[in-house]
This record gives sequence, C-alpha cells and structure tokens, in this order.
Amino acid sequence: MGFIKSLFQSKKQKQTAQKYKIGMEKTRQNVFNHLNDILESGAKINDDLFDDIEEIFIMADMGVDVVVSLVNHLRETVKLKNIDDAEALKEIIVEEMFKRYVKEDIVDTNLDTDHAISVLLFVGVNGVGKTTTIGKVAALLKNQGKKVMMVAGDTFRAGAINQLRIWSERVGCDFYEKEPGSDPSSVMFDAINYAKNHDVDVLLCDTAGRLQNKTNLMKELEKIHKVIGREIEDAPHETLLVIDATTGQNGMSQAKIFNEVTKLTGVILTKLDGTAKGGIALAVKETLNIPIKMIGLGEKIEDLEYFDIEEYIYGLFSDVV
Repeated sequence: MGFIKSLFQSKKQKQTAQKYKIGMEKTRQNVFNHLNDILESGAKINDDLFDDIEEIFIMADMGVDVVVSLVNHLRETVKLKNIDDAEALKEIIVEEMFKRYVKEDIVDTNLDTDHAISVLLFVGVNGVGKTTTIGKVAALLKNQGKKVMMVAGDTFRAGAINQLRIWSERVGCDFYEKEPGSDPSSVMFDAINYAKNHDVDVLLCDTAGRLQNKTNLMKELEKIHKVIGREIEDAPHETLLVIDATTGQNGMSQAKIFNEVTKLTGVILTKLDGTAKGGIALAVKETLNIPIKMIGLGEKIEDLEYFDIEEYIYGLFSDVV
C-alpha cells in the first residue's frame, strides 16, 4: 500500500508524530479503528458498506458536506478501478483526505512573526481555551528568542485579564492591561506604543468573544483592526480563531460566524486530545478554506504543536496499517 506506507514510515520515528498519535488516541480508538474492523472483515463493497463508512466519518465530526463528498469519491473510484477488496479502500481514504486538505497548495502553518513588531490577534468565544492558548504560544515564541508581550483586550471580563496576567507571569513575558471596561481599541493603541518603546517583538492580543450580539462584535473587531493597522502597517499579521475541538459542529458554527465578522488567517484547535471527534480539522479546512495553524494535544505548556496534515492523518490511522 504505497501512499500509506511511505507516509507512515516517515512518521513512525518522529517525536511530534508520536505526540499526534498519543493525543488523538480517543478519535482513533473510538472511530477510526472501527473503520479498520469493517474494511478488514471481508465485507462486500456495496451500499451498506458505504453507509457504514459515512456514519463513521460523521461520528468523527468531519462535517456532513465533507463526508458526502468523500464517500461519493470512494464510490466513483471503486467503479472506475473495479475495486472489489474492501481493505483496498484504506489507501484511497487516506490519500483523499490528504489531497482534500492540501488541494495542491503549500499549506503554511507558521505564524507570521517576522516583522519589526508582529501583532497576533486571538478571537473565539469564552471557554474554548483562548487564554491558555495565548500563554502556550507566548512560551513557544519566547523559546524562539522573541520578546513577547500579552495584551489583555478582553476588557469586559476582569477574570480574563487576571488569567492572562497569571500566564504572563508563568511564561515570563511582558503584559499590558488597562482598567476593566476600557475600550479594547484603546488598549491595543497604548500597548502598541508601549511595545515600540520597549523593543517588543510580538504582541499577542486577546479579544472578547461575545457572540450574543454579532453586530457589536463586528464593530468592535473592525475598530480594533483599524487602530492596529493605523499604528503598524499590515497589522494584525495574524487573526487566529481558537476553537475547542470537543464542541464539534458547534465549533464549526463559531468559525463561520467569526469568519464573517473578521478576516481569519488561521485556526488553532484546542483539546484535540480530549475528543473522539478529531475529524473537525478536515471540516474546518474544507468548509471555510482556512488553514489549521496549531493544535492542542495536552494540558502541558509544551503541548501545542504546529499543525502538520501528514502527522494528523498518522494520528488518525496509525493503528489501521
């Protein structure tokens, strides 16, 4: 099995691939190993088999449109190549998942932090792990030699400011805040001026995530973008949506709303290790055409990884072959 073997052989000895394998165990054990059982059971390739495969993919939260398209591709490939061995579908499924994510493009998951002052704006609803993610990104960038400052732009919740301050102390990076209730745009303006005077390389900016009133959220984020762009050319350089992978299709709904409200450059999936529905990464990319930049595979500060589609597929299927 050419594609799978060549892909997996290159990953088995790689440390990050093993983190994906461990982190995605719930999805693999609860969903994709069931797929393996079906394909190796000697089942006939018929409508019942395709229905079973479709159900498995939906259980993995790959999204209905993605699943229907993928299963239709399987049906067409079986007819075109006269395939009668169900086990042969493994290769087709893995290769098609890879192709659908990459789409013949170079998928750059690196964060854009090569400017004199780089501004990364984090958006997402409360409770998705946004503050923790900012802390982990800060630690990662600090280890790369960057001088990092966190900016407490969610001024509507004193708790959010306090949590971010605690993370800045834990990481050992600069922190900028104003009084709770302050205009978030004024926080960004003052933080940028502070950064210019203190040789800060990267600003990691938190924002409020109140979806109850989309109009207010849109106006707020538009104003933040305008202020940041006026003070630093082409900033923010990244607008990153943080999604809790355990929320499944609810996370997809959040992604669609934020994508309407602001121009997203990437998604960070948190808590991927805590869900059996790890297929959401494929759904996000296919539905919104926004790259997954990073994924959370554990609670430790170092358990945030740059997204790698090959290692992700390895994490899904490493027990299958």
